[in-house]
Amino acid sequence: MKIVIAGAGEVGTHLAKLLSKEGLDIILIDADESRLLAMDANYNLMTLTGSPTAFKTLKKAKVNNCDLFIAVTPFETRNIVACTFAKKLGAKKTVARIDNYEFLKAEYKKYFLEMGVDDLIYPENFASEEIITALKHGWVRNWFELYNGELILSGIKLRENASIVGMKLKDVAIGGHPFHICAIRRRHETIIPRGDDHLEVNDIAYFIFRRDSIDYIMDICGKKNKSMKRILIMGGSRIGVQLANMLDDSYHIKFLESDREKCYKLIEKVPDYCSVVNGDGRDIELLRDEGISDYDAFIALTDSSETNILACLTAKEFGVWKTIAEVENIQFIAEAENLNIGTIINKKLLASSKIFQILLDSDSSNAKCLALADADVAEITAGEKSKITKAPVKDLNLSHDMTIGGLIRNGKGMLVNGNTQIQPGDHVLVFVLSGAIHKIEKMFH
Repeated sequence: MKIVIAGAGEVGTHLAKLLSKEGLDIILIDADESRLLAMDANYNLMTLTGSPTAFKTLKKAKVNNCDLFIAVTPFETRNIVACTFAKKLGAKKTVARIDNYEFLKAEYKKYFLEMGVDDLIYPENFASEEIITALKHGWVRNWFELYNGELILSGIKLRENASIVGMKLKDVAIGGHPFHICAIRRRHETIIPRGDDHLEVNDIAYFIFRRDSIDYIMDICGKKNKSMKRILIMGGSRIGVQLANMLDDSYHIKFLESDREKCYKLIEKVPDYCSVVNGDGRDIELLRDEGISDYDAFIALTDSSETNILACLTAKEFGVWKTIAEVENIQFIAEAENLNIGTIINKKLLASSKIFQILLDSDSSNAKCLALADADVAEITAGEKSKITKAPVKDLNLSHDMTIGGLIRNGKGMLVNGNTQIQPGDHVLVFVLSGAIHKIEKMFH
């Protein structure tokens, strides 16, 4: 598969790195040659200096033969124009990053299709949806529903009070528990576990289970949930604005923004039930004055990952039950997990999820990068004569960097064990380490 990426900013370079690991044919375009030098030297891809809206550049990149054209420059208009031109030149599918939420409305989709833009990516919208999910399920780190909630994938931090700590996974299986642990995040490493692996305190274990097992999962993990209606948001970013407009007046939302001019603009963009305070969320006295201890959730959405992490740690000290931090520096994610930040939001990983969904073609209804930086989750349909259907799971000799956790058959969710035989048409949940997604396609098609 040939993929052309326009824009070597944070999103573009991250995508290029991930996709190059999959052994795909990648061309990265940017007008600034200095942005391309490191990518050209360290990754298995081609780079091209030039404007993505110039026909000369697009022809040189041979977009007429590309399967997917992705425009993720910082400029919305440039991305749309680049996709339009690429489509006219023969690109099979185009994706544009946008900054205007209004463009996502169903009534405008036909306009973009007419222009040659097949898909739109608005990372801030993905981030807002992720935060809302985190507010609804505050006892977990990640929550991902498949096939209308028939199966749930959840990342849960294990404390000393979790009854399954110390248990080997093969012993857990003997007990007939209604869940499957498909991955373990331990310090800086993601582990695809086998039977002899055990669970430790401070592990983030990724469970797959049915909705009717939620209470059981909470019990064995020593967790409780609570309603979170009082929310304090640090930073008047587009994510915060989008979040406030997606919630309703049953929530009490307060923004802390240090820039006075931004405060005035923020007041105009958020609903009337939101309040805006001009002040630095790092100021301990300000936090006390604003009654931070009375809030259920603290969400840090400034431009600085370090500031967001430190602010969440401070909020934890004040007794805030749920903290959520935007961490855009991927190298900080593992540290943030170890520091007990709570839920981590990364727009680059969320945008990558959408791209993986597109890559896994129309058979895939979901793809998820999680906030791990090194793992993906995909729901993909087993083909009529695919390799995955030829034998029970235990006899498939699956790679150690992937595992099958569950499937949807005839609209019903099922957990998978070694004796399960996947059938054509099954929607299968696969957990895979980064760089191995191409193995999924080979198994399922």
